[in-house]
Amino acid sequence: MRALYLAIDGGNSKTDVVLGTSTGEILGYVRGGTSSPHNIGLDGAVAVLSHLVRSAYTQAGMAFGTPVDVVAAYLAGADLPVEVTALHGAIAAEGWARRTIVDNDCFALLRSGTSLPDAVTVVCGAGTNCVGRAADGRTARFVALGPISGDWGGGHDLADQSLHLAARGEDGRGQPTALSAAIAAHFGRPTVEAVSIALHFGDIPRDELSALSHLLFEVAATGDEVASALVTRQAQEVLAQHRVAATRLDLLDTPHTLVLGGSVLRAQHPQLHRQIVAGAQRLAPQVQVTVPDAAPIAGAALLALDALDSSAAEAVVRAELATMTPQALGSALPRRAA
Repeated sequence: MRALYLAIDGGNSKTDVVLGTSTGEILGYVRGGTSSPHNIGLDGAVAVLSHLVRSAYTQAGMAFGTPVDVVAAYLAGADLPVEVTALHGAIAAEGWARRTIVDNDCFALLRSGTSLPDAVTVVCGAGTNCVGRAADGRTARFVALGPISGDWGGGHDLADQSLHLAARGEDGRGQPTALSAAIAAHFGRPTVEAVSIALHFGDIPRDELSALSHLLFEVAATGDEVASALVTRQAQEVLAQHRVAATRLDLLDTPHTLVLGGSVLRAQHPQLHRQIVAGAQRLAPQVQVTVPDAAPIAGAALLALDALDSSAAEAVVRAELATMTPQALGSALPRRAA
């Protein structure tokens, strides 16, 4: 009899839940908003997950509470051991499965990018994080609490720093840069000073700043020194995380995979990607750098299958999820019972 699993990939902006079988069949696939306890608290995170789990059952045409063998939940905000323990306890108490696995969402990205046991992943989306694993079971990870734990990088930091450099380049405190004119034009203002004032008074919503990270790479591609230096700073941050994690796991002189993920790295901006690949190979000549096509939810599903000793279904799961989106599944999936 085939076993059932629930796979969860919960990030800072979205949460994906898959209900699947040990033979690789995807029965339900739903998406919701953030489930990070850093954003909405532990109770809020569990509430979001509970709604999505119920929706996955509904989509599969199954009664909620149909026995599931394992739930594998990989969540942003599961950084410290105490946070992992709290999330594990809260999710296990919901009784969704006979076995509950909880860890940081970076491990889902890592599994989506490689099945090899020796690997490091760096995620660079809104923020940044890094984890690694070795064949002997050891892991490497960072506290990942933002600036208070030494973190820098990701879309938000790139956007903020781009505006910072543009303002200083315009008023003379910094080096002149094409970022100034580009950012002023992006917001339809005559100067960066006008942009800053509009942000101050709320005429430009703060959440619109995130688009500046994309603008940065466009300006850097023209050869602008200031923008290019910021891109290099981001590359050096990614390389520093890889270096530390690989050193802790004794991987620098052995074959291993560096998996790059998150919106900034998945885009493979040439100027950034080339520096990361070249730098990683200088540091660790036997490293293989990869940017997975599969979404992290695929990694969470594969980790669930690993827990069920059903890794033979990996190719089936990858193929099914590659052709599906949560929004399209209402018509793409038949309603079927396990």
